[in-house]
Amino acid sequence: MAGRNFLFVPGPTNVPDRVLRAMVVSMEDHRSPKFPALTNEMMPGLKKVFRTEHGTPFIFPSSGTGCWEAAVTNTLSPGDRVLAARFGQFSHLWIDMCTRLGLDVQIVDCEWGTGVPLQQYADILKADTGHKIKAVLACHNETATGVTSDIAGVREALDEAKHPALLFVDCVSSLGSIDFRFDDWGVDMAVSGSQKGLMLPAGLGILCASQKALAMRESAQMKRAYFDLGDMMTSNATGYFPYTPALSLMYGLVESLKMIEEEGLDNIFARHHYLAEGVRAAVIKGWGLKLCAKEAKWYSDTVSAILVPEGKNGAEVIARAYSRYNVSLGAGLSKVAGKLFRIGHLGDMNEVHLMAAIAGAEMAMLDCGISVTPGSGVAAASEYWRTHQPPSGLLMRGTPNELKESHGTNSLPRSAVVKG
Repeated sequence: MAGRNFLFVPGPTNVPDRVLRAMVVSMEDHRSPKFPALTNEMMPGLKKVFRTEHGTPFIFPSSGTGCWEAAVTNTLSPGDRVLAARFGQFSHLWIDMCTRLGLDVQIVDCEWGTGVPLQQYADILKADTGHKIKAVLACHNETATGVTSDIAGVREALDEAKHPALLFVDCVSSLGSIDFRFDDWGVDMAVSGSQKGLMLPAGLGILCASQKALAMRESAQMKRAYFDLGDMMTSNATGYFPYTPALSLMYGLVESLKMIEEEGLDNIFARHHYLAEGVRAAVIKGWGLKLCAKEAKWYSDTVSAILVPEGKNGAEVIARAYSRYNVSLGAGLSKVAGKLFRIGHLGDMNEVHLMAAIAGAEMAMLDCGISVTPGSGVAAASEYWRTHQPPSGLLMRGTPNELKESHGTNSLPRSAVVKG
């Protein structure tokens, strides 16, 4: 099919050209004297993205699932109790892993479309006077349903109960896109991956561990080998890794961290919110449809899960968008399979780029017999973006006339810089 595929799944996300170029490197000896320079470029940038001064980042050649396992096995023992809420496919999968590894999982089942139930967590933690719960799991952004949870609220529940349990957070689809504060929220293990807000291909599992969590290694009795943080710390201390690292992805990570530094985390979070609001305007005001997220407080700024009308199949919309319009939309998973489709709006993206997702989804829905007014989603998104001030990361300095006068040309300069 002519033209490029438009990728709007919530991961993997679009890889910026400069990151792609950075990954085109000759292979090198990962035991060479120069290799530690690469390691020393990555770690400080990751600490900034996690917003931590005291946490320790780790990079595994894996997906985020590997870091789920690393977080659990390096801190806990068989039979330990963990508290976890299930409100989507990825929170469910982490629970499933914990169960299969031999942990006693206290599950709080929630309606899909909601997030971490803070009051229930608070009540359970206060009642656990014997401190049998050793870790609390929280999915910051549930990618399957487009729901973001309040991690600061989870920390508050732990502190109010004076509970010593570790706080584990899945921030796979939020890191570098939605505000995440490792130190401020007292997170002990934060799990992420390369293929979302870090704008890389899949293949790097990213983990950040607190000193409290690392100290638990001495007493943790769960078996571990590949994901043993002790091996990682020993090798990382000299700038190396205990096994072959994903070299090309690491060079890409250095470049993506530079891009994040240039735009600024706060600008990035504002950009994601601004873009997400345009998508939500298209869904709610334009198409007259509903999001899977039950209330505005749950809305995710990285992915919107859009419910199709009763009797319609979201999988057909996805298939039509892909086969006819070369647009990749996210599928409904598990309980919501066929009930929705997802638009990922994270990473390297702006308004016009995101318009392709809205237009493609709209045409596919019409083709599948879903009654929406042609052009309504595009019009609603356009109205939102045109009437709301974009964040500095999307603004060129000055108006077109000001730029024309200052540069003496009818075209905008390639070197125009962003505000802020």
